[in-house]
Amino acid sequence: MALPILSTYRLQLRGESSGFAFTFDDALNVLDYLDDLGISHVYLSPIMTATTGSNHGYDVTDPTTVSPELGGADGLARLSAAARERGIGLIVDIVPNHVGIDQPRENAWWWDVLRHGRSSSYATYFDIDWDLDEDGRIVVPVLGSDGDVADLKVDGDLLRLGDLAFPIAPGTADGAHSADGARVHDLQHYRLVGWRNGVCGYRRFFSITSLAGLRQEDRAVFDATHAEVARWFAEGLVDGVRIDHPDGLSDPCGYLAWLREVVGPDGWIVIEKILAVDEALEPTLPVDGTTGYDVLREVGGVFVDPAGAPALTALVESAGVDYGAMPQMLADLKVRSATDTLASELRRLRRSIVAAAGSDHPGIPQAVAALLTHIGVYRCDYPGLAAIMPTALAETQAAAPELDPALQVVAAALARGGEPVTRLQQLCGAVTAKSVEDCYFYRDARLVSLNEVGGEPHRFGVGAAEFHDSAAIRARTWPQTMTTLTTHDTKRGEDVRARIGVLSQVPSLWTEFLARWEVRAPSPDPATGQFLWQNIFGVWPVSGLENPAVTEALRDRLHAYTEKAIREAAWHTTWNEPDADFEGAVHRWLDTVLDGPVAGQLTELVVQLNPHAASDALGQKLLALTVPGIPDVYQGTELWDDSLVDPDNRRPVDYTARRAALNALEHPKIRVVTTALKLRRSRPDSFLRGDYTPVLASGEAADHVVAFLRGGDILVAVTRWTVRLKERGWGNTVIPVPEGRWTDALTGAMASGPTAAAQLFGELPVVLLERSHD
Repeated sequence: MALPILSTYRLQLRGESSGFAFTFDDALNVLDYLDDLGISHVYLSPIMTATTGSNHGYDVTDPTTVSPELGGADGLARLSAAARERGIGLIVDIVPNHVGIDQPRENAWWWDVLRHGRSSSYATYFDIDWDLDEDGRIVVPVLGSDGDVADLKVDGDLLRLGDLAFPIAPGTADGAHSADGARVHDLQHYRLVGWRNGVCGYRRFFSITSLAGLRQEDRAVFDATHAEVARWFAEGLVDGVRIDHPDGLSDPCGYLAWLREVVGPDGWIVIEKILAVDEALEPTLPVDGTTGYDVLREVGGVFVDPAGAPALTALVESAGVDYGAMPQMLADLKVRSATDTLASELRRLRRSIVAAAGSDHPGIPQAVAALLTHIGVYRCDYPGLAAIMPTALAETQAAAPELDPALQVVAAALARGGEPVTRLQQLCGAVTAKSVEDCYFYRDARLVSLNEVGGEPHRFGVGAAEFHDSAAIRARTWPQTMTTLTTHDTKRGEDVRARIGVLSQVPSLWTEFLARWEVRAPSPDPATGQFLWQNIFGVWPVSGLENPAVTEALRDRLHAYTEKAIREAAWHTTWNEPDADFEGAVHRWLDTVLDGPVAGQLTELVVQLNPHAASDALGQKLLALTVPGIPDVYQGTELWDDSLVDPDNRRPVDYTARRAALNALEHPKIRVVTTALKLRRSRPDSFLRGDYTPVLASGEAADHVVAFLRGGDILVAVTRWTVRLKERGWGNTVIPVPEGRWTDALTGAMASGPTAAAQLFGELPVVLLERSHD
């Protein structure tokens, strides 16, 4: 019988070949701790067999087997049984959109298709563009250049080039020419080409050629890739699944309907659906909600002080950035992503448009790219978003009348439905991801804590009115959606974002420090520098660089992060064309920061602002654990966490330290986490089915309180904007606690009726009141 889902704890599993292991047995060893912490379900990263050495599991090579490196089917069964003995269930992350083909021989389906071409039993499993090559071969962009074909060597039934190995079709390596790798290559069902050509013979996950898209719209493919998932539910091993990137599929709605059949009516399904700020989750989907990026934006945003926007905008513009022009920059990035990064997908879409419309126009690629800049969601073919496409077509035509003839061809193709509609929607999601998350979020330096998946940096935080309304709607419509603050995909960990968010309260102080630092350690590029300074501040140790080991560990992490950040920003250097001079200058600057006088000043500022950062970190954590939805605690974040973007956020977690902290209950964050989780266990109806009612403080510091009731017997209140609050004090601020006997589950303090904020927040900046019914 499925266990009621009250909360989850995300574990990142890894096999031995990834560098360090965290397997099913390792997960089993922390079950007692997680039980004591108060979670109801362990939430596992992908567990299917993945590419050897994978440190994340999203490059699945065999979706029919549980990874032997993690412990295999037996290991999963042991973990599930041990968890259930403690009243804990399992949630598993599954990856339907794509499989890993980086090492082709490890993926039996892909290997068979390469070997036998269209006659392979698995040829229809992959979204292959058989028309791209004039001879009907699969174009595989893995070579340094096209000329590398001449260096291919025949090795038995393999074609080899360095570490690359590909199968040879039966009967094509016989005879006198067998020693000539290039000639044998010309006889294969695939054509190896240079990766810089911008062509690819199969749908990819965004622009990653080592991840090949699957055709889940084919029931045979769905059944083959979900047979193991079906077994988990049939045998009661798991209670729910998290679905990775459903927007990449041909038909997300159809896929999720089939999935619901597999998991049953009670299986929990949450989808990694990245919603735009003003986008609602499609209400007809047979799911329980999203993975929580929308809630992450709201919970974190409510602590951002809107008063800081003008000064921080001026600071960005002092670096030569016209912040008012950022929307146009984003539009330009979308066009570049469509016409350059995803040019292969755009060409395939054009062919399908021409075929469906029965007409061609040279402006189709430009028209499609321009159209995508007017679609502000990942894809707009969900029933509830039907108005977006005609509106986008109208806006595109108004902005660029010269594209009207091409737009008419596009519209004619879309009117017929089918492949053009599907490929346009899949391209839309990929363009959004590549332009927004993977580029724009590394350029906008006004307040980088806002640059988060599902976020909108141009909106400076979230008002309390918006926060309350969104939470109340969620309680009515998606009460079992996931809520989160940190995931394996977030750009920064929750505590790093909380610290950076404090800068919205002290923009003048930040400007003053930044000016001083830029004199002593001038960054190679002012705009890049402003972005990186905030991230450095976000992870800088409160204790400073107290010893060489701390310094070197931080140095390694910041150098790795900086290289990724400046390449993703693609202003001066890129992944495909790195600028060694610029990158070298940035790395030398980073060492100057770490080794020079700025280090001490950074520590000074961190120490000064850390109490405010800690207050916000506790506040957002309590909100995430108590607002409507099912909260997820990302591994390790029950204590302070200074993680940056992956792979930094997949570092090993010290569970010995966390066990000790849980036993002592002196660390404020783990105290908040375990208290809230255990309260969810003891009062499930209040959190799963209880109403959400805003509680409005009164008095001169009322704006510094965000509070609400859950189900009538839980009252949550948190403090915000504490820099100004420290200066002015609570004064006559009162929180209207309902009559009755209320106990703060965090401190044991009592309250009844309207209570002074100074009294409620006397010990902690957060309050979790529980009504006594005796």
